Amino acid sequence: MKTDFLIVGGGIAGLTTAIALKKIGIHAILAEASPEIRAVGAGLALAANAMQALRQIGISEAVIPLGRELKAFTIYDQKGKPISKTNTDPANSRFGISNFTIHRAALHSALLARLDAGQVLTGKRSKDIAEEGDAYRVDFEDGSSITAENVIVAEGIHSPIRKKLLPTSKIRYAGYTCWRGITDNPSLQIEETSETWGAKGRFGVTPLANGQVYWYACINSPHANSTLKDWGKKELMEVFKDFHTPIPQVLSATRPERIIWNDILDLEPIDRFAFGRIVLVGDAAHATTPNMGQGACMAIEDAAVLASCLSKNTDVAEAFSAFEKRRLKRTHNIVKTSWTLGKVAQWENSLLRAIRDKAFRMIPAKQRQKQIEALYAVDLG
Repeated sequence: MKTDFLIVGGGIAGLTTAIALKKIGIHAILAEASPEIRAVGAGLALAANAMQALRQIGISEAVIPLGRELKAFTIYDQKGKPISKTNTDPANSRFGISNFTIHRAALHSALLARLDAGQVLTGKRSKDIAEEGDAYRVDFEDGSSITAENVIVAEGIHSPIRKKLLPTSKIRYAGYTCWRGITDNPSLQIEETSETWGAKGRFGVTPLANGQVYWYACINSPHANSTLKDWGKKELMEVFKDFHTPIPQVLSATRPERIIWNDILDLEPIDRFAFGRIVLVGDAAHATTPNMGQGACMAIEDAAVLASCLSKNTDVAEAFSAFEKRRLKRTHNIVKTSWTLGKVAQWENSLLRAIRDKAFRMIPAKQRQKQIEALYAVDLG
């Protein structure tokens, strides 16, 4: 099989990129590793920067009804005393669009619906990539191959293609592991998005559309801790039993089968995204810890920026190089800041936690607002 543009990976980065390219007249074939494209995870944030990118590629209006507006984010201590509160609503007045939370499955469905029949191939897990004349041949584990003039690698943090292009690229374990879940909200009546920093870990709560609540729980642990593989609702309720309301109630209301677990990883910042007519996007380029809620947002930004670069450059290699120049600094900053924030939030020492909480409480609201608006001010071209 031959094509002009091949996107390897059908997650948020790959799907959004295919839509963005379609808008500028580029038809890309998308090859996804799984037998079917489906969401893995629970909820996620679409901050104003991501919403601006979705608006630029023409799909924000399709996504907005599926989400829930996020106007503020509060960090609490274990007893429920506020550590900091950030008002995200001014993003609407400055950028003309709000922040949203959304179920990952709803976002995937909305993105997939914008692509043409036959544009997405499933069961195509990449194995290798090689130059073949003036093109590239991507080999898949099922024994098939696709030859493409241009390749966009969107296959996530464990990308085999990135590993071949950058053999020394390093996936890092953040030092803490995470459980995520979805439960129904009507009985809980949770309206606020929050995160609680306690002695034994962190717990985040995010209301979603359709009467649901997304939550996550992080505790410090060795990497790939086999003792945690059988942990579920009972064990989490024991760890977080002394956390303030509604955390124990959220856990109690969650069905055990709706809880998923994984270690938190990121990709140590790399210095290249573009390799001739091959380019890395999304988690394949800059996987980040979730502490800033920017993983999916950065992938969506990538799609809009890459389409902008391709619309301005007839030479694809030059467009990919321009994309790299526009994205390296911003994504590096996000990865590094998120990594540091996660380390600080996971402190267990009581003295350090007291100093941290006091320092966060002393940050002026205007300074927090300035920081959040700088995050949302993305260059989409």
